[in-house]
Amino acid sequence: MSTAVLPPQSEIRPTLRIEFKALMKLAIPIAIAQAGQALMGLVDTLVMGHAGTSQLAAAGLGNGLFFAISSFGMGLMMGLDPLLSQAIGARNESRARALLWQGGWLALAAGSVLWLLLFGVPALLPMAGVVEPELSQTRDYLIWRSPSLPLMLAYMTVRTYLTSTANIRPLVVSTLVANVVNLMTDLLLVFGGAGLPEWTGPLRLVPALGVKGAAIDSVLCTALQLGIVLYAVKRMTPPDAEKPSRKPVWADLSQAIRIGTPAGLHIAAEIGVFALAGILAAGLGPASMAAHQIAISFSSLTFTVAVGVGNAGSVRVGWAVGARDAAQARLSGFVAFGTGAAFMSLWALVFAVFPGPLAKVAGAAADVLPLAIPLLMVSAIFQVFDGVQGVGAGVLRGLGDTRFTFIANMVGHYVVGLPLTLLLGFKMGMGVVGIWWGLCIGLILVAFALVWRFNKVSSGELRPIES
Repeated sequence: MSTAVLPPQSEIRPTLRIEFKALMKLAIPIAIAQAGQALMGLVDTLVMGHAGTSQLAAAGLGNGLFFAISSFGMGLMMGLDPLLSQAIGARNESRARALLWQGGWLALAAGSVLWLLLFGVPALLPMAGVVEPELSQTRDYLIWRSPSLPLMLAYMTVRTYLTSTANIRPLVVSTLVANVVNLMTDLLLVFGGAGLPEWTGPLRLVPALGVKGAAIDSVLCTALQLGIVLYAVKRMTPPDAEKPSRKPVWADLSQAIRIGTPAGLHIAAEIGVFALAGILAAGLGPASMAAHQIAISFSSLTFTVAVGVGNAGSVRVGWAVGARDAAQARLSGFVAFGTGAAFMSLWALVFAVFPGPLAKVAGAAADVLPLAIPLLMVSAIFQVFDGVQGVGAGVLRGLGDTRFTFIANMVGHYVVGLPLTLLLGFKMGMGVVGIWWGLCIGLILVAFALVWRFNKVSSGELRPIES
């Protein structure tokens, strides 16, 4: 039987207490699932940190480049977010199921194109100053990680559908299962099975694959997660209506692409600037790259809180827009903003007070530790603003407004942030710490811009996208 729950009509009312409880009902499971995704990346970092500084730097650079390329596809799939949540808010379950099928076709097409594009990335690395052995190791990582692209985008499509129907449990289950498998297979594939006890049998024959093993592990875990959420959708009670077309419908695909393209460009711009920062850090040497990877791994883990609140806010705003309740949409958005900022302030305190222990937990070597500690302290400063901009992207997406978020990210990160990373990191000699200060300032500008935009748009008339 399905655990999906449509938003009750009595739940949509403009009171802060009820709105906060309703938001948390969605946000906590989403944040747990998102944290599990980031935890798998952190486990990869910890495992590769024990494999050596060179392999950690290569895996970190490869992972950053993978998400820089795949980020457009991730954002493209977000074009389905407001369509699905507004359909559910309008009580049109059959329309939501039809959009799920179209999302599957979009994931297959976008994932296949980006898969091919990923093969050309390693040829550009020497121009950024990446040398051996990191160059060949990064190439190996990208080649073996690339098959997960279509699988990851398909998982995102199903995840959006389950979130819009408030059927969150399968997302948590898939993430928990994948994390257990990730830990075991990561250790096995990276270090090999030669040291295992005799009763493990053929596992002892598995060779040590290093960065290749970490990449293969990611593909296996992505496939596992996709299988679990697809099974959950299959178990859901289908809507009492004519079965939706399972063939590509261009009108639906073009609408999702129109909304998703700015979101894809926004995600690509945001992840891309951090990938560029990683390349710049790699040019400063393996220690700087390793410190950058440790800081980005912890920041990604804490950012899952903002993503959870932002996705929940997107759903709540979308439900309200679909139900044509403008006051509720505005309330849902601002409660999400406040909740995200509050939770991220707590993480900022942890980063500021315990940078040394966090760096040591990540396996920072003696030459990496002096760089990782100040990076974590800089990260503490922009935690709050990172949360605000993460939530802002979500609630604006719930309104169907994705274009402004892209523009704000381009201005904040590339017109302001990136030039500052070059100025502070290289011209003023601050190294990788200067690179992060530049990123921080750009992020703060984006956060203020998104709050201003939501306040302006939500104060006017709101209509569903498919009205």
